[in-house]
Parts: sequence; C-alpha cells; structure tokens
Amino acid sequence: MDAVRLIVTSRRALAASGEVPETLTEVWQAQALAQAIGSRLAVSGPPELRGEALGLTELAGRGCGVLDTPALDPGDLRAAQLTELDDARRTLLCLGGLLGEVGIALVGIASAAADEATYWQCMEAIDAADESRDRVLEMLRKLAAREEALPEREAG
Repeated sequence: MDAVRLIVTSRRALAASGEVPETLTEVWQAQALAQAIGSRLAVSGPPELRGEALGLTELAGRGCGVLDTPALDPGDLRAAQLTELDDARRTLLCLGGLLGEVGIALVGIASAAADEATYWQCMEAIDAADESRDRVLEMLRKLAAREEALPEREAG
C-alpha cells in the first residue's frame, strides 16, 4: 500500500482512538510506520536524504521501543503493508503531520497519567516523536534545496 494512504489511515485511527491503551497502540503503529518509511528512504530514496532517513529509522524505532508492543495480528501492522513510496515530499509532509499528532496525543496521556511509569514512558515517546519529526523536516528542507538547485543546473 502507498505510504501516504497508510499515513492517512494512521491519522484517522489515532484521532478515533479513545482509551489510553488504544491510543498507545496507534502511537506505536505510527512510530513503526515512520520507521518503515525511514528505512525505505534510506535504501532507495534520494541520495541526499539517506543519512536523515537512517536517523528517522533509528529514532522511530526508539519510539516503538519505549512503548509496550501491542498485541496486533500481523495483518494489522500498517508498517508491514508499506509497498509504495512514490512521492517522497508528499509522504514526508504527511508523516510530519502524523508525528505532530502523535506528540499531542502523548502529551494528553502523560498529563493524565495515574502512575509514574506511564508518565515517563510517554515523555520518552514524546521525545522520540519530536526528534523523528525534526528529521522529517530536515529531509523536506533538503528536498526543497534540491528542487531549487535543479533549475540552476539546467540553465547552466
């Protein structure tokens, strides 16, 4: 499935999640999807994105690692459904939005956490989501710089 479609599905699922366990499952799904997208870009994306994409893969993996792994059927794992990443710019724009929403959801859970373990788990996941989003924004800047440089090369 196309990356943008998976991101849209994740955004809807996160917005529709109600209870804390359901929201944390959607946060984990979003981080796993970010990890898969980073991995795909690191291997076959534009060369100037590969370093940042590898960093995204590592940070999103950390975001998954600090959360309890949800009990999902293999067919329900959105990251495993990623087959296409045709438009890196559009994918990154959508992914940045998803990661921002993940951070907001985690802040809500952390501020209402009944125990310290959940609070700190959320704080670490917020940090990972924020750093992942920073990587996405940096990749978007690099794509914009590449697009600006292309007309100069063609004119020269």
